[in-house]
Amino acid sequence: MSARPEVAAEGGSEDGGEGGRVSAESEGVSVAAGGDVVASAIGDGASVINKYEAHHHYHLPEAVSWPMRIGTPPVPASASQPREAVRSRIDAARRLGRTVVLAQVLSGGGGVGKSQLAAAYAREAIATGTDLVVWVPAAEVRDVVLAYARAASRVRAPGATGEDPEQDGRCFLDWLAGTDRSWLVVLDDVGDLVGMSGWWPSGDAENGWVLATTRRRDAAVTGGGRRLVEVGVFTPAESGAYLRTRLAEAGCPQLCDEESGALAEALGQLPLALSHAAAYMIDMGESCSGYLRLVRDRRTSLDRLFPVHADGDGYGRAVDVTLLLNLDAADAHDPAGLASPGMQLAGLLDPAGHPESFWTTAPVVEYFARHRTPGAPTASAAPTASPVGSGPVTAAQVRAALGLLHRYGLLSWQKDGAPDSVRVHALTARAAREHTPSQAEAEAARTTADALLGVWPQLDAPESGLAAVLRANAGALRSCAEDHLWHPGPHEVLFTAGRSLDGVGLYAAAVDYWRALCEACTEALGAEHPETVRARAGLAASYRSAGRTDEAIPLQENVLADRERRLGPDHSDTLDARADLAHSYWQAGRTDEAIPLEEGVLADRQRLLGAEAPETIGARAALAASYRNAGRTAEAVPLEETVLADRERLLGPDHPDTFTARANLVFSYRRAGRMDEAVALSERLLADRERVLGPDHPDTLRARVHLTSSYWHAGRTAEAILQGESNRVESERVLGPDHPDTHTVRANLAVYYQEAGRSEDAVALHRQVLTERERSLGHGHPDTLTAQANLADSLRKGGRPEDAARLEESVLAARIRTLGADHPDTSRVRAHLAASYRLAGRTDEAVAVEEGRLPD
Repeated sequence: MSARPEVAAEGGSEDGGEGGRVSAESEGVSVAAGGDVVASAIGDGASVINKYEAHHHYHLPEAVSWPMRIGTPPVPASASQPREAVRSRIDAARRLGRTVVLAQVLSGGGGVGKSQLAAAYAREAIATGTDLVVWVPAAEVRDVVLAYARAASRVRAPGATGEDPEQDGRCFLDWLAGTDRSWLVVLDDVGDLVGMSGWWPSGDAENGWVLATTRRRDAAVTGGGRRLVEVGVFTPAESGAYLRTRLAEAGCPQLCDEESGALAEALGQLPLALSHAAAYMIDMGESCSGYLRLVRDRRTSLDRLFPVHADGDGYGRAVDVTLLLNLDAADAHDPAGLASPGMQLAGLLDPAGHPESFWTTAPVVEYFARHRTPGAPTASAAPTASPVGSGPVTAAQVRAALGLLHRYGLLSWQKDGAPDSVRVHALTARAAREHTPSQAEAEAARTTADALLGVWPQLDAPESGLAAVLRANAGALRSCAEDHLWHPGPHEVLFTAGRSLDGVGLYAAAVDYWRALCEACTEALGAEHPETVRARAGLAASYRSAGRTDEAIPLQENVLADRERRLGPDHSDTLDARADLAHSYWQAGRTDEAIPLEEGVLADRQRLLGAEAPETIGARAALAASYRNAGRTAEAVPLEETVLADRERLLGPDHPDTFTARANLVFSYRRAGRMDEAVALSERLLADRERVLGPDHPDTLRARVHLTSSYWHAGRTAEAILQGESNRVESERVLGPDHPDTHTVRANLAVYYQEAGRSEDAVALHRQVLTERERSLGHGHPDTLTAQANLADSLRKGGRPEDAARLEESVLAARIRTLGADHPDTSRVRAHLAASYRLAGRTDEAVAVEEGRLPD
C-alpha cells in the first residue's frame, strides 16, 4: 500500500497566524488540507486509527543527529522589537526553576506578539546549539500529543513504537525527564488547559525548559509550578521605534511624521495593528497623520483600516477576527451564551478601565437576559433543557461571564476592587462594536448609560478615583454611541457627568462641558426645550462655581423666567431656579436681592410641602447660611439650630445631612462669638465622624480641620498649630498633595503661623497654596484670589508692604470685576490695600483708597 501525497499544513499561532507554514514532510507525517493528520503505511503498511481520529505513522530513524529541530517557528516580523522589559520578566521567571522545568505561559490578548517572543527564544536556542528545540502548535491537545509522538520517533525515545501516539507521547515526556541533553519545548497557543493536564514536560531545569503561549488566564495556567508572564502591548518607545524602522526599511521614512506617537496611541500600541497600519501606509503612500485621521473617524471600519492586502507579516487573519478569536469559545462555556452580550457592552466603555460593579447592575443583568446568544445549552443542562436564552440570567451568572471574558483574553479583570479594574483594548472594543447586531446597538448604548448611573455615587469623591473613571466612561460612550443617547431624549448620564465635574472642583472643564451640552441640546431639541433650559442651568452653576458670576446671573435669570412661564411659580424646578439665582446674587454682593429670594423660596417650600419636607429643610439651611454671611448671625443661629434638630429627629444623628447641619452651626457659633459652644460642637462632630466613617474618611479629615479652626478662633493658637500640622500630614497622605482640601489645610496652617509671629513659615505656605491654585483653578477663581489676598496679608505683617500692595492691587481689580465695588469681600481688600500703602509710605494713595471705601 503506497503512502498518500504529503500536503503542507497551516502552522497556526495564537496571534493571528504568526506561525506561518509548517512542512509535514520534514516530520515524516502526512497532513491533509485543513490540518488533520491522515497518514498511513507503518512498516508493513498496516494502518492504526486511535481516539485522536487520525492515522499515525512514521519510520523510526536508524540514527539520531544532534542538534535537532522539530517544528518551525514563525519567521521574525518586520522591524521586530527586542521587548527587553518583557524578556527580563521571562528570564527572571525561568531562573526560579529548580529540579522541575518551569513553563512560562505568555498570556495576553490577540496581536500582542506572544508567538513572536516565543519564536525569538526558539531561534536563539537553535543558534546557540541547544540539542533539541521543539515548536508545537498547541491549540488542541491532540496536536500536542501527535507532535510529542513525532518527537519520540526522532529522538528514538525508549518504548516508542509508532503505533500508539498517546503511548509514544508519554515516552517522549519520559525521555525529556531523564535526558542530559539540552532542550526547549515551545507550546504555542495552548487552548485546552484542562486537557493539557499531564502533558506538560518536566525534567532537570539545568538541561531544559518549556515556554508556552496562551490567551487564557485560568487558574490552571499557573498550576504545576508554572509562572505566568503577562505580555502586553508595545511601550510608546517600542511603537515609535517600530514605525520608524518599518517605514525606513520600506524606503519611505517621510511617512513617519510628527503624528506617529498619536497614531500609536490611537492603535493602543498593539503590535498586530501597528504591523497592518505600516503595511497600509507603505502600500498607499499614506503618512501617519493621514492614517490617524482614518483611525479617528468612527465611520471607518476595521476592515478598511486593516485590509487583508496589508497583512505584510503574514499573520493570516483579519485584525477583528484575531481580536475576537476566542469569543465563540467563551460563548460555548458555562454559563453559555453570555460572552457576546458582555463584549457588546464592554465595547462601549473606556479602554482605560471601568468598575466591576458595573456588571451586576440591574440594567446589565436584564440586557444579558434579553441578548443571551442562542444555540447551545449550558454545560450543566440536561438534554431536554430549554434552549439558551429562554431562562433567567442572574447577577452571579453575569459575574461568571465577566470571568470567562477575562480567562479567554477578551478583556482584563484585576480583582482588586479598583475603580478601573476591568479593561478592554481599544481595538478589541472597536471590533466588538462592529460585530454588535445593528438592532442591539441603541439598546446596548442606553443600557451602558443606565448602568453607569447605577454605580455613580450621590456625592462624587475625587480622592476615590471613581468619579474620574465614571466620567471617562461616560465620555467614551458619547464618543462611540452618542446618537443613541439622544432618543427619545437626552440620557441622564449626560447631565450627571457635567455635575460631577462641578462636584470635584474641575470648574473650567465643567464650563466647557456644559457649554457644549447646551449647544447640542439647542441643535437637537431647540432653544426652548425643557432639557435645553436644564443644560443652561447647569452652565450657569458652573460659571458661578468658577467665579464668573457676571456670566452666571443672566443665564439664571433667563432660566427662572422660562420656568415661571412654562411651569408656573410653584413648580419644584422653578423654586430650584429661584434658589440658584439667589446664591449667585449673594456671591456677586447683591445681598439685598438674594435674601428676599431665599425667604420666598423657604415660604413657598413650607406652604407646598410642609415644614419637615427635605426640600423645606434645605431651603431653611440655605437662608441661614446667607444670614450668617451677611452678618445677620442672630437670625442665622436659630434657623440652623432648627435645621439640626429636624435632621437629627427625621434622619438620625449619624446621617451625612445631620453632620453637615452640625458643621454649619459651628460656623455660626464662631461668627456669634460663642466659642465654647463652637469648640464643643466641633469636638462632637469629629468624634461622630471618626466613629461612623473612620479616621481617614475625607469628611472626618474636614471635621478635624473645623475643630482646629475653632481652637484658633477661641484663641488657642498653640493647639491650632499642633493640630494644623497634623492635619497637613494626614491630608497629604490620604487625599494627596494636590487635593483642594489639602490646599485649604495648608492655608489655614499659614494663618496660624502668622498669628504666632512665624511670618516666614506663613509666607512660604501661602505662596505654595497660591501656586497650586493658580495651576489647578486658574488666576481668576475666587479661591485663587483668596490665596493671593492671604499671601499679601502675611507679606504686609512680615514687613514687606510693597510686595503686599502689588498683590492686593491685582486682587482688588479682580474683586471689582467679578463681585462689584460694593461687595463685602471687595471692601475688605480695599482696606488691606490702604493699610499696605500707609506702611509703604504711600500716604496719598492710601487716602485715595480710604476715601473710595468711605461709603461702604
